[in-house]
Amino acid sequence: MTRAMRIASLSPAARAFDAVAPQFDERFGGWLSVAAQRRAVRAALVRAFPSGARVLEIGGGTGEDAAWLATHNRDVLLTDASPGMVRLAAAKLAAFGGPAPIVLAAEQLGELVVSRERAHEPAFDGAFSNFAALNCVTDLSPVAEALAQLVRPGGHVILVLFGTTSPGEWLVQLVRRAPRAAVRRAVRGDVPARIGGNSFTVRYHRARDIRAAFKPWFTPGRTLGIGIFVPPSAAEPWISRWPRCVAMLEQVDRVAQWPLASLGDHVLYQFERRR
Repeated sequence: MTRAMRIASLSPAARAFDAVAPQFDERFGGWLSVAAQRRAVRAALVRAFPSGARVLEIGGGTGEDAAWLATHNRDVLLTDASPGMVRLAAAKLAAFGGPAPIVLAAEQLGELVVSRERAHEPAFDGAFSNFAALNCVTDLSPVAEALAQLVRPGGHVILVLFGTTSPGEWLVQLVRRAPRAAVRRAVRGDVPARIGGNSFTVRYHRARDIRAAFKPWFTPGRTLGIGIFVPPSAAEPWISRWPRCVAMLEQVDRVAQWPLASLGDHVLYQFERRR
């Protein structure tokens, strides 16, 4: 199969992110708001996954979090729907000697279940998905069912999705004179989105729907707001001109992330696989 045929077979979201893969780190990597939100997520990851843990990442993109976890003695299998993203991640992770990243969409996790069972691979100690990769998935129930077979009893799953009630998003979009964008997270069903000139759809999953999808196999744990006072990426690159302001807001977020969790630009949901 030629590269053009492989790209044509991807979902619209995978094609969109594949198209921007070469510029992805350059575009987002230096933004202070993204870095601050990423630090909050990583603090939760190291709490959930002890040193030496075998972890599955869903929608891992260019491998920023997987490489960071590898430097902290976690063994990460990165999956992503975009071949371009996986190639970049593989280059970052090669030095750590862990499992090679694989091209696999979240909707295809059932295939990973089958392949690991055939190879008699052990269950993962946990799994995670950062920065709204699962907002590109319409139905989370098959994802939850597959994770129930991939994660050992007692293991943790951490999912970071877009919040649906983000005052920061409202404020930034209204300042940008984009009122429709300010309220798009209130829309139910699939919502049009674009990146790099490519169209796809996202779904802003409600907290109760996320918990309902995982309820048959997982016990819900703590929920944290990621980017409550730290602005969303829509405020970039302007907000990165004010590093002291971002640092101060990051400190406030550390205090507010639990009591004001539902107001985050992203919301972190933690689950435990039932024993």
